[in-house]
Amino acid sequence: MAKPRRYTILDVFADRPLAGNPLAVVLDADGLDDAAMQAIAREFNLSETVFVLPPADERHRAAVRIFTPGRELPFAGHPTVGTAVLLALQDKAKGASAEAFGLEEKIGIVPCVAEPKGARLGRARFRLPRLPQIWGEGVSVDKAARALGLTPAEIGFGRHLPSRHSAGVAFDLVPVASLDAIGRARPTPAFMEAFGDSDHPAAYVYTAETVEAGSRFHARMFAPGMGISEDPATGSAAAAFSGALMQFEKLGDGTHDFVIEQGYEMGRPSLIALQMVIEKGALAFAEIGGDAVIVAEGTLYA
Repeated sequence: MAKPRRYTILDVFADRPLAGNPLAVVLDADGLDDAAMQAIAREFNLSETVFVLPPADERHRAAVRIFTPGRELPFAGHPTVGTAVLLALQDKAKGASAEAFGLEEKIGIVPCVAEPKGARLGRARFRLPRLPQIWGEGVSVDKAARALGLTPAEIGFGRHLPSRHSAGVAFDLVPVASLDAIGRARPTPAFMEAFGDSDHPAAYVYTAETVEAGSRFHARMFAPGMGISEDPATGSAAAAFSGALMQFEKLGDGTHDFVIEQGYEMGRPSLIALQMVIEKGALAFAEIGGDAVIVAEGTLYA
């Protein structure tokens, strides 16, 4: 007989329902094996589904497993933010206040700070468990243009060129010249030819032109080979993007704050906060943050 398991749906990187990136969080996930978790993730059919388990170390708040409809991820941003907010809201209901805790993910311990802002709304941030690294040479301008249905003249701006960075999940980072160009970008049949040599074929496309006055960059993320035609908000890509900022921007020592908007073309506006701290010319640490709001709760029989 199937065991009843609680689940919650949150919209992450947004402060209102039906915006941001939807996330399913399955509580009471004890007893589910890998195949069952993957099947449940396909059932929800969201970009990611989180399974909450007891931590291996009682000093941490929980262990989490993260699945796309097609595979497990070692780390992801919007699942981390959404799960941290949900656990903080649960703890607040038991009398706790703002919390700092660790989540055990496949990549390692992810330090989080989460603060409830209402009965169903909260904000969380986490420190990157792994600083971004270059994992290969960026694809050529011509190849990137063919893969995204753009012209070579629309690839790049300022000092930015296609690059490859990973802060636990590998991304191809493709700068484009304008909001108009990024709005027309689409994966073409040449997508896998350009980006398919990664174990996580995904293109994070970004421009310095923005919709919101308070944003610094506008982004889209395509990963059709993983069952994600487009993602409304991608924290792990924003984490990798900090590597591109170190590569192409002239950032001095100190604290640098960026707001990245994503999901606007999908009708799911999302705002991701990226903070980078640079010391002696090197990235010392970085944090990803944002809001999350509960939009649904229920029981899963699996």
